[in-house]
Amino acid sequence: MANHKSALKRHRQNVKRAARNRHYRTIVKGLLKRARGAVAEGAADAETTVKKAISTVDKVCGKGIIPANRASRYVSKLSQLLQK
Repeated sequence: MANHKSALKRHRQNVKRAARNRHYRTIVKGLLKRARGAVAEGAADAETTVKKAISTVDKVCGKGIIPANRASRYVSKLSQLLQK
C-alpha cells in the first residue's frame, strides 16, 4: 500500500474509476447480448435495440472505457447482423 498522501489519493481515484469502468463495460456487454438475441429472434424492435447498443458503445468508447478498435468491431458486427 502507498505511504505518501498523493499516492493514497491516486489509489482512491483508481478504485473509483475502475468501479465506474466495470459498470459501463457490464452495461455494454448486456446491450450487445440483447441486440444479438433480438436480431436472431427476428424481433420487431431489433433495429431499435441494435441502434441503442451502437449508441452506447460509441458513448463508452468516447469516455475511453473501451478501445476504439474494439468499439468499431462491435458496431461493425452488429450492423452486419442487422443487414442479414
